[in-house]
Amino acid sequence: MFAIVKILISAIIIGVITEFSRRYPEQGGIIAALPIVSLLSILWLYTQGEQIDKISKFAMGVVWGLPGTVVMLLIIGLSLRYSIHLFASLGLGIGGWLIFYFAQDLVVKHLFS
Repeated sequence: MFAIVKILISAIIIGVITEFSRRYPEQGGIIAALPIVSLLSILWLYTQGEQIDKISKFAMGVVWGLPGTVVMLLIIGLSLRYSIHLFASLGLGIGGWLIFYFAQDLVVKHLFS
């Protein structure tokens, strides 16, 4: 039952942000950039009784994912600005994110090994 409640609350929040973004794209983008999914995930993990150290590791994992996410969103935004089809832009963005993620992983492993 709790899983259904989580899904419904999360879906409602995403739906509200999407509808707001239709009317106010720039402000909607700012709201969407808020770490809503991360915050919801932390709250759901906490309410399900996860240990604080696991929640902390989750939060740090999100931090490691931020640079790649910025790269992905820049690629998508620029691709769309230059009239590249939406799905091609998404593919380029995801590809850029993957390349950046693996490059970041190699650099971090090299620096800390």
